[in-house]
Amino acid sequence: MEGGLSGAIRAGSWGVLVALLMILSVPAKAQDVPGGAPQSAPEGAPPAASQAAPAAAPEGMVIRDIRVEGNQRVEAGTIFSYMVIKAGDPYDAARVDRSLKALYGTGLFADVTIHTEGDVLVVHVVENPIINRLAFEGNSRLSDETLQNEIQSRPRVVYSRAKVERDVTRILELYRRSGRFAATVQPKVIELPENRVDLVFEINEGDVTLIEKINFVGNHAFSDDTLKNVIMTKETRWYRFFATDDTYDPDRLSFDRELLRRYYLKNGYADFRVVSAVAELAPNRDRFFITFTVEEGKRYRFGKVSVESHLRDLNVKDLRKLVTTKEGDWYNAEEVEGVIDKMTDFAGRYGYAFVDIQPDIKRNAEASTIELNFIVNEGRRVYVERIDITGNTRTLDKVIRREMRLIEGDAFNTARLRLSQQKVRNLGFFEKVDVDNVPGTAPDRTIVKVNVEEKSTGELQIGAGYSTTEGVLGNFSVRERNFLGRGQDLNLTLLLSQRTQQIDLGFTEPYFLGKHISAGFDIFDINQNNQTESQFDQDTLGFTLHSGYQVTESLRHTIHYTLRRTNITNVASTASIFIQQQAGTTTTSEIGHALL
Repeated sequence: MEGGLSGAIRAGSWGVLVALLMILSVPAKAQDVPGGAPQSAPEGAPPAASQAAPAAAPEGMVIRDIRVEGNQRVEAGTIFSYMVIKAGDPYDAARVDRSLKALYGTGLFADVTIHTEGDVLVVHVVENPIINRLAFEGNSRLSDETLQNEIQSRPRVVYSRAKVERDVTRILELYRRSGRFAATVQPKVIELPENRVDLVFEINEGDVTLIEKINFVGNHAFSDDTLKNVIMTKETRWYRFFATDDTYDPDRLSFDRELLRRYYLKNGYADFRVVSAVAELAPNRDRFFITFTVEEGKRYRFGKVSVESHLRDLNVKDLRKLVTTKEGDWYNAEEVEGVIDKMTDFAGRYGYAFVDIQPDIKRNAEASTIELNFIVNEGRRVYVERIDITGNTRTLDKVIRREMRLIEGDAFNTARLRLSQQKVRNLGFFEKVDVDNVPGTAPDRTIVKVNVEEKSTGELQIGAGYSTTEGVLGNFSVRERNFLGRGQDLNLTLLLSQRTQQIDLGFTEPYFLGKHISAGFDIFDINQNNQTESQFDQDTLGFTLHSGYQVTESLRHTIHYTLRRTNITNVASTASIFIQQQAGTTTTSEIGHALL
């Protein structure tokens, strides 16, 4: 009997049966949750009907044996391994309850009941089915592969209602990230023989939820239109069919708050703050209304600006020359940050790797001015513990590491950290480069983290055309600027026309033999038919060797050597005397350099 006999209570040594307790339970009916997933208890927690405390067993009864019923795939030994009560132990209701919860926590069972029959503990289980096949229906914006990689349910894995609920939530989150808040997901379970099921997620993607209107409350200095141009989120317009800025994105909305703050601080509003940024979804879930509530505060001008240095060998007069803020100008937070960066770089060039520059800001509300005092102190000495590089799936670590102007063990220097970020970005291999530092394993240690997002570095060009001098022409060019992820540059160019056939092959190694010296070559072969204009043919075959090195961070010296053989043939008798004198083979050897 379902939810049947849980236990019997004996009266004691009198041998008289006093009572027989029957506990009848009816499983709660499943409820639908948003998105279509049935509601259930958290995974690992028994259903309400099974959470009742086990019925009392005879005091001091010793469990002679434990019997498992209902298991099909799961071995009895596996079930025993999860139980905290064993055969030979005294009956303990608390341990039985812990065993019950432990079995539910495995996710292997849809139902578990534990009761006693005499001195035998009976564990009755109903196994969760195995997922035979997993399918998605109705999805076109997101592929089956994308959805499969994001959810936990898998074919040939135990079906779990709690896991399916999480999968539904995850799928809805993916669609909301793409701006589809009207999407719904309904999981369907198709029962099969041998306790197997097919799991189907029926998806209604809905339309993109667009931004219908952006409102600002509390702005007086700047109009709504001005502030709309400051933020990234845009109102939907017919011409934005290629853009995604008019779809709702919570992360973008948070960034918009920061953009507004920077804009106001740049224009003198030092007390500005964004009170709230609220996104309201229309009842039919097809559009959003965004409202920014702001407090502008007073507008300030710069008052007296001074510099105070506590570094022994650093001249205050030199630091004052770096201050671009002027008394009477509108307060500009970006300009203040720029002055701090200039002072930090200046101190770094003079050997002060550890410098702490703090602007002491004093507001004068009555005069609406802000006095600034840049206080320059020697910062706490911190050293680079290690450099962690992430995000590079193709580019080798050493390609990024050799551009860093900091290495493990170096004194940490913010100027060198920014220069390192710029150097890695200048490679042109990455869409995004983030370089930051976090505390290390000790107070005087820091970890430099470099996170990159790679982009395509291959180039393929195919062209065709017509020229009055060359006739019909075509060109084919292929280039890889990050060959094999080593930062090497390899290119091949073919040019074909009625008069000219040209092939060029080039290769450059930016760090030859591991040194900060570039080395490479270019091989070229050019065949030209000049019979129409000049009555001769010319073949040029040669190569160029080139090498370069950095003189300074912004100055590079390159040396190149070229060996070229030119053969002029088929010179007509009517050709000019100059051309007839050049007929034959000429070898040219030249060396040059460039300082850029």
